[in-house]
Amino acid sequence: MIRQTILPFKVEMTRDLITPHAGLALLGEFAVGLGLLDSVNRYLPRPGSGAGYSPSEYTFPLILMLNGGGRSLEDTRQIRTDEGLNEILPLERIPSSDAFGDWLRSMGINGGLYGLEKINRRLLKRGMKPVESLQVERYDGIKAYTLDIDATAIEAEKESAKMTYKGFRGYMPIVGHIAENGLVLGDEFREGNVAPATRNLDFIKYCTRQMPKGKRIAFLRSDSAAYQADIINYCEQEGIDFAIGADCDEAVLEAIRAIPDKDWAPYKNGYIAETIHSMNKTKEAFRLIVIRRTYQSTIFAQEDVSVKYTVIATNRMESVENVVRWYNQRGDCSENRIKELKIGFGMERMPCGQFEANAVFFRIGILAYNIFRLFILKTLSASWHRHQVQTVRWRLYQTAGKIVFHGGQIFLKVRRGLCQLFADIRLRIWEFANT
Repeated sequence: MIRQTILPFKVEMTRDLITPHAGLALLGEFAVGLGLLDSVNRYLPRPGSGAGYSPSEYTFPLILMLNGGGRSLEDTRQIRTDEGLNEILPLERIPSSDAFGDWLRSMGINGGLYGLEKINRRLLKRGMKPVESLQVERYDGIKAYTLDIDATAIEAEKESAKMTYKGFRGYMPIVGHIAENGLVLGDEFREGNVAPATRNLDFIKYCTRQMPKGKRIAFLRSDSAAYQADIINYCEQEGIDFAIGADCDEAVLEAIRAIPDKDWAPYKNGYIAETIHSMNKTKEAFRLIVIRRTYQSTIFAQEDVSVKYTVIATNRMESVENVVRWYNQRGDCSENRIKELKIGFGMERMPCGQFEANAVFFRIGILAYNIFRLFILKTLSASWHRHQVQTVRWRLYQTAGKIVFHGGQIFLKVRRGLCQLFADIRLRIWEFANT
């Protein structure tokens, strides 16, 4: 028989129980050790009959799917058909993709969002609690944290989706990250036509309430959506250092024009200066740090040169250069992490036509993201901590494993080069779960 292949290997079926997601089993074990399944069954509405699926039978596969790289409810099929993964994780029953959609819609109208808020708060409390017996480098020892807030647009081809200011239909959720560890403190799923500046003080207070006991928000960074008098007054009242992008309204431009020429200092490809400013309703004056740059609106018109201002409102007392440097860190601490939440965890698309169901799905995505962050912070060395989820999938999650039953025990066999890493991670999971 003539060989009709390029390379000389053959494909045959095996009866061995194999999983292509052996590393994902470690994340699943970590989630169980966090008490996720118990929390989900406690705080989310139970099924109407004893034969129905429990909340954890919906939530746990979704979190595994989103961490594993799935992007739609249909991708839960990959978890459901992975017999090896189902054998070593508590995945006795997994609903169909249609059932997942029905459940999200049910949670959206039956208090699922509130329950997920409580679950996330418990995860934060568990994950940020210092534990004396574990290695010191796994716990930051910080009590005062930085909150970065930002809204992001999600495009959605849904009839019920509203038009965003970006010119497409979708949603406009706002997300609050902790800069020091990347965890999401809070989220609010919003209609697409809701302005990014809407209810931001309420959102900041909500994020503050999510902080574990003994921890506090001491620093706040945001773009100009938070340039509001009530937010600045709140920060002054609570002793929060802030750096907020300022709107270049007429009052700000007038303050900039009043800065003497001698106060402008060269800064990168422009100039920098500062002045004192206050809004009509602010109780205290604050600093305005101004970066001035010139630019040409067209390439060929040399005379068409304009001035562009970047303005930061702040109550921090360090040098202007240090304030700008600290403010610019929100690009990595907030904007890039939101990008990972959307692209890395499939939150750039919503599965349902109902706003409430999509809000539940988004918050489950937040849980999946936070469990991932805690997993790498608590069980992996510092060299892993800046990796995005795509890298962790490639290097860890997508590891082939063979399931073997022997002497009444279950063995997960992986290649030699990863065996010690798997053993070390499992030891740290056990230590973390038992302290």
